[in-house]
Amino acid sequence: MKKYLLTVFIAFLTLAATATDYDSNKPFGFCTRSSRTDANSTYNVTGGGCYTYPVPSDFTGKVIVLKSNGKDMKKDIQNAIKQHDVIIFDGSNGDFIVSSNVNVEGDNKTLLGINNARLCTQFHITSEIITALNNAGVPHMNTHDGGGILPNGQRVREEAEFNTRKIIIGLTGDNTESYRKSGILTVRQENIIIRNITFVGPGSIDVGGNDLLSFNGAKHCWVDHCAFSDGMDGNFDITVSSDFNTVSWCTFSYTERSYMHQNTNLIGYSDREPTGFLNTTFAFNWWGQGCVQRMPMIRVGKIHMLNNYFSSTTATNCINPRKNSEVLIEGNYFEKGVKRYFSQKDAVSVTWADSNFAAEPNQSGTPVSTGTTITIPYEYTVAPYADVPATVKKHAGATLKK
Repeated sequence: MKKYLLTVFIAFLTLAATATDYDSNKPFGFCTRSSRTDANSTYNVTGGGCYTYPVPSDFTGKVIVLKSNGKDMKKDIQNAIKQHDVIIFDGSNGDFIVSSNVNVEGDNKTLLGINNARLCTQFHITSEIITALNNAGVPHMNTHDGGGILPNGQRVREEAEFNTRKIIIGLTGDNTESYRKSGILTVRQENIIIRNITFVGPGSIDVGGNDLLSFNGAKHCWVDHCAFSDGMDGNFDITVSSDFNTVSWCTFSYTERSYMHQNTNLIGYSDREPTGFLNTTFAFNWWGQGCVQRMPMIRVGKIHMLNNYFSSTTATNCINPRKNSEVLIEGNYFEKGVKRYFSQKDAVSVTWADSNFAAEPNQSGTPVSTGTTITIPYEYTVAPYADVPATVKKHAGATLKK
């Protein structure tokens, strides 16, 4: 990747004061491809025509700057996305609150945060809820079977989820269980860029709820320099035949607000996910505090895990290739205290490169390459693993400044 030159991009969104050698400040990886094998089959990811701030003076697209009104802004955000090419979230008036997932309507959009823009769910897990769940012994309940029928008539298969939802209905009186929709964005479109936004969820809990960011059939999207924390079901899931997407310089974490199900990133909704899709690049991301599983868990697709940093000492499984997946893992750094960082089941192939580094042995077994060596249809540079911790800790997340 080219070195980022501050003097050339003086009007662009930049990294604090000094740019890292590894951040090209432009779309790269699978989002720029239209084939999982042919390097000549390219795609020009433009979003709404601009993905930097200030917006260039000669830009002719429709731009809107949103500020928080302190109330539920779901409709405001949805209308702004529908009617404009570039949506600037200006955090100078405080957090943007949404009651449930906003559907991103229309292809070719840029969503860009400035002034510490945070998109937050209206609902959050309270200490009262946590106390009630603990008193009922929910953490020790079955997460596969043993459910029942809720007061609202809904049948739930798993004992832990059944009791969690029953308790929350009793505490809130909400038989519709509207809180389960506590996510932020759902993307089903093509050519979408999301940059420099912090996503804050209600806390993870086992209720089959929404993700902070959901890609359901999204294609040629670039999610860059964002921060994700406390998603109800997941922080950011990519499913339903989404394809050719890149996730770069993002952070994933959970706080004490989260209770159970700290499963951060899922690729492919189930083993029934159709093959041939879900090709995704994860580069220079940070899985940190509180993450337990799915960093990511992968079904289907060719997935490139490049120079990511893992520091969550609560991890029971980090990278987890599963049925019909092909995963290239190189230049990643697993910090001291991360003891279960890889396992695979029924993957088509896994290439575990010598460029990875782990401070401790993997308690799930020594990672090995299996199947055919995986190749990627784009040019890239693997940063030395020794550079990864400092570089990612300094620059990943919503760190872009004017």
